[in-house]
Amino acid sequence: LWYCLKSSIQQSFFMGCSTCSNNKSGGTPAGCKSNGNCGTSGCGKLDVFDWLSDVQLPSGQQPFDIVEIRFKNTRKAFYRNLKNIALSIGDVVTVDTSPGFDVGVVAVTGELVRLQMNKKGVKQDNYELKRILRKSTQDDIDSWQEARVKEEEAKLASRKLAAELNLVMKISDVEYQGDKSKATFYYTADDRVDFRELIKRMAEEFKVRIEMRQIGSRQEAGRLGGIGSCGRELCCSTWLNDFRSVSTNAARYQQLSLNPQKLAGQCGKLKCCLNYELDMYMEALKSFPDTHTKLQTKKGPASHFKTDIFKRTVWYLYDSGETGPIPLSVDRALDLVKMNKAGEIPADLKDFQIIIETPKENLGFENVVGQDSLTRFDKPKKGKGKRPIAKGKPRTNKPVGERTKQVKGPETKKEGAETARKPRPNNKPRTPRNNNRNRTRTQGGNSENKNSSAE
Repeated sequence: LWYCLKSSIQQSFFMGCSTCSNNKSGGTPAGCKSNGNCGTSGCGKLDVFDWLSDVQLPSGQQPFDIVEIRFKNTRKAFYRNLKNIALSIGDVVTVDTSPGFDVGVVAVTGELVRLQMNKKGVKQDNYELKRILRKSTQDDIDSWQEARVKEEEAKLASRKLAAELNLVMKISDVEYQGDKSKATFYYTADDRVDFRELIKRMAEEFKVRIEMRQIGSRQEAGRLGGIGSCGRELCCSTWLNDFRSVSTNAARYQQLSLNPQKLAGQCGKLKCCLNYELDMYMEALKSFPDTHTKLQTKKGPASHFKTDIFKRTVWYLYDSGETGPIPLSVDRALDLVKMNKAGEIPADLKDFQIIIETPKENLGFENVVGQDSLTRFDKPKKGKGKRPIAKGKPRTNKPVGERTKQVKGPETKKEGAETARKPRPNNKPRTPRNNNRNRTRTQGGNSENKNSSAE
């Protein structure tokens, strides 16, 4: 859903959380007093922190009359506030779309909009910038919410129409205009798609103006959102609004495994976060020797094997393969390069290697703080309800018909005691038991099963 409730849109959306002191949703004075600018109000995608909100304009300067409005998902646009309406971050406004109107939320106001326009290359005197009509009324918000409800149904129906026409395209998102007069369908496709027949059938189906807009896989991931491999929301759907090209060289400089399954994001392209720390790695590698430079020794030339940027260690390997990789510090390696340039050739690289401590193995386990035993689950559990076999009395393996019961000697019958069982004759076999419980016990201890098939 685009937004939760109509009342929450007007009162608390972008207007601060419940701990703000000067918000319009009835907060407490113990809050952060930033009126939603703290970034903890759960505003949605591509939130902006207005760090110029507390800076006063010079005397005589008019406030900037252009406002940035945010619509569904990651779509934003600039609009002129020609009527000088008092707007703040989070206000729901109605804007002109010619024809019709649309409803959006104020994302940025003031001088920060000027910086945003310079960053995105939008000129202030652009005649294509539309204007803000008014703050949204209840009727505008009701129409807006009804349009949002239709989007999911329209997306599923458009996918069926595209499949019937055998079009190789993926419709990922649908956005209705606030007045329900226009619907924009966002799709991705590898090749050129002729969707003229599709537009005709969708116009007949939905009774609105249809606009098809092709987007890339990165823009699709930003609109749909998701959770990355780091466990957080995707950067493209939360704060990243410019997509820079990412190459495999970024992974090589950071010495990452060139595994496409690990380097690719949910969009199928290389992860944008590969560029985040690339500049730091590039700056650190400037102090390392060139990987193409060979070290000349009397044993022969040695080539670069690998580099550890964090430990500032480089490994060199003789071309003859006489020994394994030899670790050298960065300063030692640079000194050897200078010696080779000066005509000095060392005897062996092992004279300059550093000693790398290896961790101890087979440390074992010591119960120093009273932990439980690690083998406490290795012992087999005793069966419940089973009587242990008495020692010295092995169980007999005789057939059932040959077993006899030992009967004690004659005893005096006591009050309430049962009569002792009589021994069964040896020549009479035991009647086999069955699962039927229809048994009766006689006076002499013999059992009789009326339903037994043997009888």
